[in-house]
Amino acid sequence: MPMSADPSTRAVRVAPPSGPDDWPMPLWIAHRGAGKLAPENTLAAFRLGAQFGFRAFECDVKLSADGECFLMHDDTLDRCTSGSGNPALQTWSALSQLDAGAWHSRLFAGEPLAHLGAVARFVIRNKLALNLEIKPTPGTETLTGQTVAQQVRRLWAGVERKPLLSSFKPEALAAAREAAPELPRALLVDQARQSWLAEARELGCIGVITHYSLMDAGAVQQIHALGMRAAVYTANDEAVVHWLLANGVDGVITDAVDRFSPVSCAS
Repeated sequence: MPMSADPSTRAVRVAPPSGPDDWPMPLWIAHRGAGKLAPENTLAAFRLGAQFGFRAFECDVKLSADGECFLMHDDTLDRCTSGSGNPALQTWSALSQLDAGAWHSRLFAGEPLAHLGAVARFVIRNKLALNLEIKPTPGTETLTGQTVAQQVRRLWAGVERKPLLSSFKPEALAAAREAAPELPRALLVDQARQSWLAEARELGCIGVITHYSLMDAGAVQQIHALGMRAAVYTANDEAVVHWLLANGVDGVITDAVDRFSPVSCAS
């Protein structure tokens, strides 16, 4: 990837993106809350990211054994909680008792897993934008996509700006579209493949979110030509971010909430 931008400056103003009017996300999006400075996918991470000026957040949503939506990235509880094993095999009552903060640092000991209902209350009350990555436990792609969409429709009823639903799993996005077609969707792409643009179009997506290394000016132009927005994850290096902005990306998901200022690039 060429690095023609000057990395010595911080966030710069860019021209408004040319994608669809129903894109619900601003340019800067905090990854898993402030998921490096606080325990990822918790309300503590959301609060910290908001303190740094971020008005939009990305997070991962899964299903418990009894069909409750909660935030977690991994397919096991081991890395980020006091529990172990497959979270999809445990009820929300059991999951809600786990410590999801102590693994990060003593400051966050006792922080619970975040239920989607609690996230909705925080986001709506503070007028924040949300990118919900549907993160199914393997084998539950359709059920997870359907349930998340149904819960989002209920929790954000009457709210003008709905969450953006995204996933690496086309089956999950297809199920979400079937359950709540009015909710905006984006396809996540982690590896180059010829079918990604056709998949996004067939799924009725309004955006494509790729690993930052896959997005260049040509990809942005292709995505924009189909009336969709082009966003990237997880860009933390200033030179990389400036290069991406120069190539017209519409969204930057970042861990570096303490290094990038979304205020100067608010949208």
